Amino acid sequence: MAPRKRKKAVKKIKFQLTRSGIFGIAVVCFCIFLWMFLVGVWAGQSLLYPPVKSSSLSHASAAGGQGQQVLEVIQLEAKKKKKIISH
Repeated sequence: MAPRKRKKAVKKIKFQLTRSGIFGIAVVCFCIFLWMFLVGVWAGQSLLYPPVKSSSLSHASAAGGQGQQVLEVIQLEAKKKKKIISH
């Protein structure tokens, strides 16, 4: 019989952290998640609001000369009120 070949020893990787290291990683992760939340809210708000009309901006800047942005307020009202049915 042929002698068995020995397998090469697998190197094990050891990863150790102190409590302060774990706390530092937690703080960095919290900051990253907070930043992504704020960017998501900003992107969502920019998608939900209608774009500002360029005609109202140019008219407002020509009249006032101060270049202030004018936004129109959109109000939604219900056309029909719900009827309450009592039994």
